[in-house]
Amino acid sequence: MTQEHGNGVRHYRWGHSDLTVDFDFGGAGGADETGGPSGAAWAAGVGGISPRLLRVARPGDPEPKDEDAEVHAALPLVDVVPAGEGTGFSGPRFTGTALGQRLRYRAHEAAYDDGWHRLIVELHDPASELVVFAEYASPDGVSVLRSRVRLRNDGSAPVTLRSVSSLLLGALPSPDDLLVFRARNDWLAECRWYAEPLRASVPDIGRDVHEHDSRASVRLAGRGSWPTDGHLAMGALNHRTDERSWLWQIESAASWSWEAGEAGGHTYLTLGGPASDEHGWREVLEPGGEFSSEWGALALGTCFDGALAALTTYRRLVRRPHPDHERLPVIFNDYMNTLMGDPTTEKLLPLIDAAASAGAEYFCIDAGWYDDSAGWWDSVGAWLPSSGRFPGGGLGAVLDRIRSRGMVPGLWLEPEVVGVRSAVARELPDEAFLRHDGGARVTEQGRHQLDLTHTAARAHLDEAVDRIVGEWGVGYLKLDYNITTSVPGLLSHTRAWLSWLSSVLDRHPSLVIENCASGGMRMDGASLAVAQLQSTSDQQDLLRYPPIAAAAPTAVPPEQGAVWAYPQAEFSDDEINFTLGTALLGRVHLSGHLDRMSAEQLSLVRDAVATYKSIRGDLRSALPFWPVGLPGWTDEWVALGMRVPDAAVMYLSVWRRGGEGERTLPLPHLAGRDGVRVEVLHPSASVGTAEWDGEAGALRVVLPVAPGVLLIRVASPGCS
Repeated sequence: MTQEHGNGVRHYRWGHSDLTVDFDFGGAGGADETGGPSGAAWAAGVGGISPRLLRVARPGDPEPKDEDAEVHAALPLVDVVPAGEGTGFSGPRFTGTALGQRLRYRAHEAAYDDGWHRLIVELHDPASELVVFAEYASPDGVSVLRSRVRLRNDGSAPVTLRSVSSLLLGALPSPDDLLVFRARNDWLAECRWYAEPLRASVPDIGRDVHEHDSRASVRLAGRGSWPTDGHLAMGALNHRTDERSWLWQIESAASWSWEAGEAGGHTYLTLGGPASDEHGWREVLEPGGEFSSEWGALALGTCFDGALAALTTYRRLVRRPHPDHERLPVIFNDYMNTLMGDPTTEKLLPLIDAAASAGAEYFCIDAGWYDDSAGWWDSVGAWLPSSGRFPGGGLGAVLDRIRSRGMVPGLWLEPEVVGVRSAVARELPDEAFLRHDGGARVTEQGRHQLDLTHTAARAHLDEAVDRIVGEWGVGYLKLDYNITTSVPGLLSHTRAWLSWLSSVLDRHPSLVIENCASGGMRMDGASLAVAQLQSTSDQQDLLRYPPIAAAAPTAVPPEQGAVWAYPQAEFSDDEINFTLGTALLGRVHLSGHLDRMSAEQLSLVRDAVATYKSIRGDLRSALPFWPVGLPGWTDEWVALGMRVPDAAVMYLSVWRRGGEGERTLPLPHLAGRDGVRVEVLHPSASVGTAEWDGEAGALRVVLPVAPGVLLIRVASPGCS
C-alpha cells in the first residue's frame, strides 16, 4: 500500500496480515497528480531527506501518538561507513552516518512468491556513486521481518567499506518504557538470558536542555570464528507495561554487532555484521563490485514467548529442508562421560549393542578414531582411521557392526583445522589457510585454520568427506570446531564454509550434519539454516544441564537442539531419570556406559527413549514457552514448555535441583477450561505428581526428591 501526503512526504506501507512495515521514502520537490512528488524530483531527492523505516508492527499494536515525533525519531533506512567518512555523530555509534543521510530514493519493488513477501528499496549516494539496495522479506502470516543491505559500486574509483548495517529501525518506544534482554553464552554455560532497564545504560541526559541525544547505548558484539562465544547473536526489547517484545537475531557465522540507543526521545535498534572498529573488518569494492551484509531478523510478539514463537517458525522456514527435521532419530554418541575421545573396537562393540538395545537409531563414534599416537591434537587433518585402535577388521568392521544392529553409523570430524604436524599442512599451499594480512598462517593451539574460499582447501575436505560418506557409508557427521580466530577474511571464509556444507548435502542428501564448536560456541542463525542439529553444550554435570536445555530453544528449534543424556551404572534411579529427562524436549543425544548397566537400569533408559519417540512427532512443530520465566543459572526449579500448534496438547519439562518440594506453574490461557487432562510421561514410575487447578489456571507439581524431573503432557480442547 502506498500513501501520498500533501506535505510532500511519501509514506509506503508494506506487509501482510501479521506484519505491517511503514516507510518514509523521502521529502519532496515538485508534485505529481496524486499530490506527492513528481518522478524527476523524487529521483533526485530535491529538498528531501534520506528514506527511513518508520515502524514495524503487528495488528493491534498501539498506533503512534505523534506522527511528526515518529518521523523525526527515525534514522536513515541504511547506514554505511566508508573509509574517509565518519559516523556523522560524535561518538562510536554506527548510526546516523554521513553517507546514510545522503542516500536518496530511486525505486522500490515488492513481490510475493513461495509464501514470502519481499521488498527491495533502491537508494543512491551521488557523492560516492554507491547504489544501495535495502532488501526485506517476511513469511506470510509470521510476524518476522528479515533484512539485509546490498551495495554496488557504480563509480570509477574503489570504495572501502568499514561498516554496513543489516537493519536500522528508529521510533521504538522511549528507553523509559523498555527492558533490554541479552543472553550470555559461555563454554559449559550456554543461553543465560538476563534483563535490565534500557535506561540503566542509556541515561536521560535532559535532551530539552542540551538539544542532543545521549551518546550512550547498549552495544553488543560477537568476535571471531566462535560467533556466540560470550553472548548469543540475539537480543530483545520488552515493553515494561504491555509486555510487547521485539526479538532479533543476526545470522552470521562470523563477527556481528547490535546496538540500541536513544534518538529524539525514541529507541533505535541497529543490527549488523563485522565492522572496522569492533572487528578490524573492511571490504574493498572495486568499480562494479558488490557486497551484501549479513541477514538480520526481527520478530514481534505480545510478549517474549510470543516473539520467540514467531522466530522459531521463521527459523524453520529459512533452513535447508531435510528428512531429519521430520524424523528426529535418537543418536548415541560415545564421547560425553563415556569414552571421552578414546574409542577402540574392544570398548565400542559392547556400547553399540547396548545402544541398539536402548532404542538408539544413530551411533556416532566421536573424537579419537584417527588417533595413532599421543599428541594427536596438533597432527589432525588427514582424517584416516587409526591403524591400532581397531584390530580385526579396522574401523570398517566397527561401522558394519553399527549397521548390523539397525543403526546408522556416524563419525566426529573437525574439518576446518589442520594440525601443524600433519602432512596436510605441508601439502596444501599457504593460500589454502587463513593468514595474517596475507603473510603467516593463522595458528591456534597447534592448528592452522583452513580458508574455504580457496579451491585447494575445498578439494581437501571434499576428498575426505566423500571418502567417509561415499565409500565408508557413514550417514552422520558431527562437525566440531575447537579453536577460534579473528582475522581479516573471516567473513568470506565463513560464507564459503556454509556454502561448502550445502554442497556436501547436495551430493549426500541423506547425510545428517551436527554443528558443534566446543558445544554452543557457533550457535548462530546462519549455521542453523544449513546444519540439521546443533550441539547445545559440552556440560558434563547432570545438575548444571537443565538451565541450558531449558533455554536452548531460544536459540535453536527443539528438533535441532542436541541435548546430552548420559546415564551411568553408578547413578541412582533418580539420577538416571534426571539426565534422561533433561533431553526429552530437544534432540536426545544419548551417551553413558549403558553396557555396564543392570537390566533394571537399562529398562529406565529404554522407557525414556520410548517416551521420546512417542512425542517427537509433536516436537518438530512445537513452539517453546517458559511458564516460570527464562531459567536462571542457579534456579532450584526450572521449567520449559512446548505448545503444539493446531493441537490440543502441550508438554512441560520440570526440574527440581533443590528448594521446596512443590511448585506452581501458571498456565493462564487454560484458566476456567473444562476437560484439562494431565499425564506424567517420564519417569515411567514417578514419585512426583502434577495436578491441574482450573480455577487458578495453574499446574501444581510435586517433586519430593531432588534431583527430580517430570515430563508432563497437558491436553485440553483448544489449548494450543
